[in-house]
Amino acid sequence: MTDQKTESADDRGPEVGFGRFKISLPQSRSLRILIGIGLCLGGMMWFLPVLGIWMLPLGIIVLAVDVPFFRPLRDRFYRWWERWSAKHGGADS
Repeated sequence: MTDQKTESADDRGPEVGFGRFKISLPQSRSLRILIGIGLCLGGMMWFLPVLGIWMLPLGIIVLAVDVPFFRPLRDRFYRWWERWSAKHGGADS
């Protein structure tokens, strides 16, 4: 008899939410940090095509999973987003 590993919630990496969207992240901490840094750097180059300022808050959300320094920024962004979407009648309210 062989052991087959089934995918459960414990086998996947953490998830982050942005509005009504959920994004699964890799299990590797170093890869998550690298992705977060890449998104933040891409957000700082908002004037280039494809890259945009949208990448900056997403990078902070990803970094907040592993880096405690970014958690207050993420929480402040979530509070702002809730207020904004409630004021503008967003689907997330």
